[in-house]
Amino acid sequence: MRFLRPITIGAVLALGQLSAFAGQIAVLRNGFSIHFDHKEQSGTSTRLYTGTGYLDIATDQIASFDVDETPVTPDPPPTPQPAALTNAQPTAAQPVTVAIQTPMPAKVAQNVDLDEVVREASSKNRLDPDFVSSVIRAESNFKPHAVSKKGAQGLMQLMPSTAAQLGVADPFDPKANVEAGTAHLSALLDLYKNDPIKALAAYNAGAHRVKQYNGVPPYRETRDYINKIVRDFNAKKRAQMKAAAANTSTATKTTSPKPVKKAKPQQASVAKSANPA
Repeated sequence: MRFLRPITIGAVLALGQLSAFAGQIAVLRNGFSIHFDHKEQSGTSTRLYTGTGYLDIATDQIASFDVDETPVTPDPPPTPQPAALTNAQPTAAQPVTVAIQTPMPAKVAQNVDLDEVVREASSKNRLDPDFVSSVIRAESNFKPHAVSKKGAQGLMQLMPSTAAQLGVADPFDPKANVEAGTAHLSALLDLYKNDPIKALAAYNAGAHRVKQYNGVPPYRETRDYINKIVRDFNAKKRAQMKAAAANTSTATKTTSPKPVKKAKPQQASVAKSANPA
């Protein structure tokens, strides 16, 4: 599998964690925005310092800088957690809030053409839409309101920190979730030089684990996840090839002229004249 995309955001974007804070906003040309404290420019790259680290962004991909006038929102008081989230261990940078538990209204999902959303997001990041669709199937089985035990949200199961980094206000919004998830996947493919296996491993287990094991980590969950996506993607491609071959065969039979039967030459009747002796 080969995927070609322009590099729009640095791979560090997939690793850091952001917390809510007042400061500045970098507006990217792809529509996303990133909150930061201060910045440094070096050559063709701009480093944005956040509350927990920094992000390296290609300077030509930053459309503008704005002042973030959003007031800092204090962490909400602890709330009872549903059974599905009792095993989650949130950190200070990744609080489990009521928003994580609230499913997206059904009417929102019904008004969205998911195929079109996937096509648009894939085209923007130069990804195969079938590949993105296979990732969504493995992540949430196309359920916009899905929430994992670890707190991942929406169609492409974005962690709250990743959603915040990519400027997603509502991770249960199918369009915003798929656009951010596709951009995140695109950044991982850039990081691993278009190696989809490593990119999928990082999407599931984290880029730090791929680096630690110099490849796919020895986690059964991660390997099953990759195998599921590869099988689904290959099945789509095989079905498309069969359909194309069938259409080509049908078109050939339809357009090929039928052989013209040649008329048998008629034998001339020769009258023999009797020659009287």
